[in-house]
Amino acid sequence: MAVVKELFSAYHKNELPTGGGFIISAFFDLNTTYTKYEVISYAAVKDIYLTDEGIVFQADGKKIFAIVEPQNYTEKHVEPAYRSALHRIPYRLKEVEIFTSKRQDRIMVGKEPVITYTSFTVTKSEGHNFSYVVYNTDDILAAIKSFFEQSMWKDARVPKADASKVAELIVSEFKKIMIGPDGEF
Repeated sequence: MAVVKELFSAYHKNELPTGGGFIISAFFDLNTTYTKYEVISYAAVKDIYLTDEGIVFQADGKKIFAIVEPQNYTEKHVEPAYRSALHRIPYRLKEVEIFTSKRQDRIMVGKEPVITYTSFTVTKSEGHNFSYVVYNTDDILAAIKSFFEQSMWKDARVPKADASKVAELIVSEFKKIMIGPDGEF
């Protein structure tokens, strides 16, 4: 069964998997339902340490991003890569899968992972934002699907039937960043 822990709590308890794992972070706009998700797989860990900004992983990583863009979002015409920091993901519109919900929200999921070499930082969670570490278990795909069904529905307020479809899309992209049993990509 999948093990999911709050990232910073797991760090302080020395419970982060050093053989590789997954990190899911969510960032919420305080004024709208705009939500940004970042999913990171990491392997080949050399060190993990805390800074003022967050937790630095000296490890190789692969990231996929997703955003939930509410129907009334005023910057829809701006490419996701050129938006303000909270709303930015490193993709252009042609590089994302776009799903439109029954409520006319647009959900975008990156088609290809972003690769980070040597290190990456997971910023500290503030407000309603969160970061979880997910251990690499046999049922990881089911765990990721369940997590995103619930989070898209309850946190990002995507209609439940649409949240399930988006979770399936995220799982299909997640397969591109999976870690093998030996802790390698």
